[in-house]
Amino acid sequence: MEHTFEKFGLQPFLIDAINEIGFKEATEVQEKLIPAIMKGESVIGQSQTGTGKTHTFLLPLFNKIDPLKAEVQVVITTPSRELAEQIYQAALQLAKHAPEKIIVQSFVGGTDKKRQMTKLNGTQPHIVIGTPGRILDMVNENALLIHTAPVLVIDEADMTLDMGFLEDVDQIAGRLPNNLQMLVFSATIPQNLKPFLKKYMENPHYEHIQPKSIISPTIDNWLISTKGRDRVDVVYQLLTTGTPYLAIVFANTKQKVDELADGLKSRGLKVAKIHGDIQPRERKRVMKQVQNLDYQFVVATDLAARGIDIEGVSHVINAEIPRDLDFFIHRVGRTGRNGMNGTAITLYAPSDEALVADIEKIGVEFSPKTIKNGEIIDTYDRNRRTTREKTSKDVLDPSLKGIVKKSKKKVKPGYKKKIGRVIKESNEKKRRVERRSQARAIKKANKKK
Repeated sequence: MEHTFEKFGLQPFLIDAINEIGFKEATEVQEKLIPAIMKGESVIGQSQTGTGKTHTFLLPLFNKIDPLKAEVQVVITTPSRELAEQIYQAALQLAKHAPEKIIVQSFVGGTDKKRQMTKLNGTQPHIVIGTPGRILDMVNENALLIHTAPVLVIDEADMTLDMGFLEDVDQIAGRLPNNLQMLVFSATIPQNLKPFLKKYMENPHYEHIQPKSIISPTIDNWLISTKGRDRVDVVYQLLTTGTPYLAIVFANTKQKVDELADGLKSRGLKVAKIHGDIQPRERKRVMKQVQNLDYQFVVATDLAARGIDIEGVSHVINAEIPRDLDFFIHRVGRTGRNGMNGTAITLYAPSDEALVADIEKIGVEFSPKTIKNGEIIDTYDRNRRTTREKTSKDVLDPSLKGIVKKSKKKVKPGYKKKIGRVIKESNEKKRRVERRSQARAIKKANKKK
């Protein structure tokens, strides 16, 4: 059977590298976009984390690198150091199999800038990977010469926009050749990103990869109402009930993360906090502590749901429901990995009903829960009233309401049957009257014709 990657026409060293990783079959995003990238097309790949997009761009780009040209041929930007490091390591693994040396270099904030500049004096890398700010900094210092690169990759474009780095990426793109091949990968395509894409891309090849399985079957999705309750209290109760191994609490904004983290700390919990305003050096330190299990609880924005691998997450708590469904999938996907069990808990207020319904539409089944006497127990479905109304009996004639009210009191069984008969006859009579009036209306209409 043909190795699925061989059909792309990749060089033998790349097939060797793929075999070493253990990739057997191309993922959907790879199937759809590698051929387009090989042809030199600009592409937009909308897909969630874990769909194989890093190799979607690395494989065809490595395939086109000319090792004999001592110049920058590919620039890859990513919004966080952690993501840059992941792509850098994946690129090094491919490069080590190359018959001729392919130079890959990483440029991220918080590293020794002078040392990087000295290294660039001697030779320029073939592939540049890094955070927008540091890459631009090196370009402005005339140390990194990117004007020769015909390809720009923007990974996690929505996060780049969210963290305020799009202006830097714009400046980087402006230094590259006019016939630029731009590859954009993003979980979502926000409205604010579109003008930038339009500026540099003309009729790009666009693919939206829908996740095959929305949520892993090993994840339990619980839904808890916060009606009339303090959200921080609810989160505190969830974190101290059943003692999760490692829990990530997600909020939509940096302010809400601060509020939750401060509230939980004031209640005596040791909490790690991760969001865009935390300095990279501090974030790196916190992440290391989380991985060492110095912290059991992490409060974060969606930044932490992408590109930062935290092993062994047993619980994810959505303290707020994200407005974008893709973010919900990213968050919940942090738990229940590698066939392990996980619990995702979503808190909702009455105003969130529409958002909950949207999540259910994509195939997520919630188990309604509540916290009572220090225990998480099953509760009723929030839609029970609507369901009950749909199956309600015929509307009663006002004259019968009194009889029905009487029937609810303690009366003889025979009397109840009698009331039942009266109600049934009344409804039958009403239906006959309706049918007769409809028949008359039809006759009148026919006569007019």
